[in-house]
Amino acid sequence: MSSFWTIWVSVLSLGTLIGCYLLLRMCLKNFAGVPEGEATGHVFDGIEELNNPLPKWWSNFFLLTILWGFFYIAVYGLGGWKGFSGWQSSNQGILNLAESKEKSALAKETGMLVQYDREVAAADEKYGPIFDAYAKREIIDLATANDEEATAARKVGQRLFLQNCSQCHGSDARGATGFPNLADQDWLYGGSPEMIKATLMHGRKANGMMAWSAALGGEQGVKEVAAFVLSLSGREVDPKAAAAGKVKFAMCAACHGSEGKGSAEMGIALGAPNLTDNIWLYGGSQRAVESSIANGRAGVMPAWDKILGEQKIHVISAYVYSLSQE
Repeated sequence: MSSFWTIWVSVLSLGTLIGCYLLLRMCLKNFAGVPEGEATGHVFDGIEELNNPLPKWWSNFFLLTILWGFFYIAVYGLGGWKGFSGWQSSNQGILNLAESKEKSALAKETGMLVQYDREVAAADEKYGPIFDAYAKREIIDLATANDEEATAARKVGQRLFLQNCSQCHGSDARGATGFPNLADQDWLYGGSPEMIKATLMHGRKANGMMAWSAALGGEQGVKEVAAFVLSLSGREVDPKAAAAGKVKFAMCAACHGSEGKGSAEMGIALGAPNLTDNIWLYGGSQRAVESSIANGRAGVMPAWDKILGEQKIHVISAYVYSLSQE
């Protein structure tokens, strides 16, 4: 923190405490000119005003609060002064795991470990060997084996999933509108252990589905393609509209395949969904499908490698893979 901000914070904090004390003293003085508890001579709407002081409990509590503020500053410091306790916090905020390891190594050399770094170092020392052991086993082995270590790894993976992934995919991993269900056999980029880990490590920046309204000739063209797409999963649609949509669907085949089975079926990691299985990421109603075709879709999943590290992602991958095998 610069000298200006150190002085600013110090003056503002101390000034506020001193100002509160002076304000309390002023409010405790009798400026009415009459003894406390007696009438001041002011009458309004038949109600006579009395010279009542501030309640003792309130003024005493206010004074204690001010004294607590001075005590806190004395113990923990203010500005550049560390206080009598000598306490110091990290000004770097909460770092990701990779940055924290580098910072911790530097801090160990300089003897300036702060609390967060000490906790991370202690956790690495305690749990590092456990994750090392998990990382030596194949994901499919951790996901399917019934031995004690594999079972424990899946439980750890579940806890990590709940902490980091459930906000989007749900606590049961069954997803929500725009967020894939991870407990079924439908995968946008492939459901092999290696592909799951790659998705978690590097994220998925969706190539995106463009808006097709103009290219299809407007609302009617969108309705026709939607009818054909819905027919691929066995839905009842207008046969004439579906026939017209089939011709226009040729423009979609580059990503979804000529049969609409998606890019994963073609072995291409484009993220284009399978349109024949009646599983819909953004909703499978007529209106939802038409909206996807007309306006396009673009979902993004962040990369987790620098946040969690490869070993933890290895364990989460095993847990996620196990869900689709149940």
